[in-house]
Amino acid sequence: MKTEKGYIHVYTGNGKGKTTAALGLALRATGAGKKVFFAQFVKGKEYAELKALREYIPGIEVRQYGRDCFIHKVPGQEDIDAAVNGLKEVAGILAAGRYGVVVLDEACIALYYNLFTVDDLLSVLRNRHPGTEVILTGRNAPKKLLEEADLVTEMQEIKHYWTRGVEARPGIEY
Repeated sequence: MKTEKGYIHVYTGNGKGKTTAALGLALRATGAGKKVFFAQFVKGKEYAELKALREYIPGIEVRQYGRDCFIHKVPGQEDIDAAVNGLKEVAGILAAGRYGVVVLDEACIALYYNLFTVDDLLSVLRNRHPGTEVILTGRNAPKKLLEEADLVTEMQEIKHYWTRGVEARPGIEY
């Protein structure tokens, strides 16, 4: 049987919905019988979507490669180590081809904060199983990654209620 080619997707931009879009694709893939691995970089907290995946959708395996969301401070060595170790683990997962879809949530943020290099990430992507679809999310996707990707979607913020002081809400933003 011929292996279907897997493509590289990047969901980036300053608008809301990058992780949500990746979750939607993961849900669709699971419904089509594909196994999904959802790797979350930078974040280490229990978010509502992760709780729902673990509780209701056993076809999506989730792992976090972050300690806490450090976005408003400088990442420490432990943050770097978590991301680098996560990328090494993801490299093996991608090469093995056990999953039809692998999501690297917030990988672009990890790149932006220099937790690992774009060259290291591209090496991992180039050495993946040819049938594995990969989705990368996060703001500030570097040009080199965008050039390598097969599909790029930019979420553009037009209007957002946070500019009026609305705090992140459970079940909506996290």
